Amino acid sequence: MARKIGFYAMLAYVVYGFLVYGYLFYFADTSLPFEYQGSRADPATFMNARELMLSEEYSKIRNLMFFLSAPLEWLIYLLILLLGLSRAFKKWGQETTKNKFGQAAIYVIWLSFFTFLLTFPLSYLSYNLSRTYNISTQSFPSWMKDELIDFWVSYGMMLVIVFVLYWLINKSRKFWWLFAWLLSIPFTLFIMFLQPVVIDPLYNDFYPLKNKELEGKILELASRADIPAEHVFEVNMAEKTNALNAYVTGIGTNSRIVLWDTTLNRLNDDQILFIMAHEMAHYVEKHLYIGIAGYLLLSLVGLYLTARVMNWAIQGYGKDLKVGDIGDIRSLPLFLMIISMLAFAASPLSNFVSRYQETRADRYAIEMTDHPEAAITSFQELSQAGLSQVNPPLLVKIFRYGHPTMLERISRLEEYEIQKRNREAESP
Repeated sequence: MARKIGFYAMLAYVVYGFLVYGYLFYFADTSLPFEYQGSRADPATFMNARELMLSEEYSKIRNLMFFLSAPLEWLIYLLILLLGLSRAFKKWGQETTKNKFGQAAIYVIWLSFFTFLLTFPLSYLSYNLSRTYNISTQSFPSWMKDELIDFWVSYGMMLVIVFVLYWLINKSRKFWWLFAWLLSIPFTLFIMFLQPVVIDPLYNDFYPLKNKELEGKILELASRADIPAEHVFEVNMAEKTNALNAYVTGIGTNSRIVLWDTTLNRLNDDQILFIMAHEMAHYVEKHLYIGIAGYLLLSLVGLYLTARVMNWAIQGYGKDLKVGDIGDIRSLPLFLMIISMLAFAASPLSNFVSRYQETRADRYAIEMTDHPEAAITSFQELSQAGLSQVNPPLLVKIFRYGHPTMLERISRLEEYEIQKRNREAESP
């Protein structure tokens, strides 16, 4: 039975891959609706022929890799169970030490190593794709360093989570999912508090914005929005990417407004001020805290469903999965597989909420800066720098886009620009 499950799982993955490939490369419609052709949202008005071609190629391949990556993770976890590797990881831990935490540490390191090794080819292809299309400027040693930092940061957090999780499962078989969720609340807030000052600096160098004149303009915007900001930070991303970005991260006293140096190098002050006003809108409208609340709500539902599905799977297929009990650490790949599946299934909902918040932030930013020309050109520059599709396929938008498409964002700004001209024309 285990062989049959493994065979059909791999067959399903291959069929799924061909279906996704067919959709993205042959059936998905990315053409611009007639009414937007020739408008400022039309990429033909701000990209040359080569950029248009590269944008389509790069986006299709990148989207294909996205849709292949999550199911590949599920397949790897399933095969680790079916092939008895999870049982072997536990055995190696027990043979090495009698300490329960030590056994968990050895199990998690082997599981992390195998999943890292098996997903590495796809990660490398993604890196190489970005290099080929001149999105990434990062050298292989630098990229590998970031991958290893990811590995050890993820390993450290997973070890703590796994040890506590299985302690809870063995203490309360019925309500472990609820207790795990309750503990996840302070853990999530603690990680978000540490992110800007402990985790992010592991990857890049952050420092106060060097352009003090621009920083003064940004802080003046922050003052108008009643944001208690004292500094704007820039991060050295030019050695890694040509893409542009800016964001707000952290909570409480560790909150930071961050600009990539690529953004500073490519955009003018008015464009940067629009982007900063957009980021400030997230603070003003409490989007970060709404996002945390939404995440915690989804995680509550997710943990409950995970508990139900794990019990069902072990009762019906425990022998094939080499797992006899939900409280056995050998069930961890099953737990991670179900969590990943539920997160993927929930992504359309979370992306929908995020796109709504981003639309609100765009509206706030244009009303604060009242500079539609700078806003439109900033989005055009973002599209060029990242070779982004202006009008992506529907499924790509649903599963990948936490922001409105560039077609939607620029066309709304054009409407605002027309309304502004009409107001100016009507005023005496």
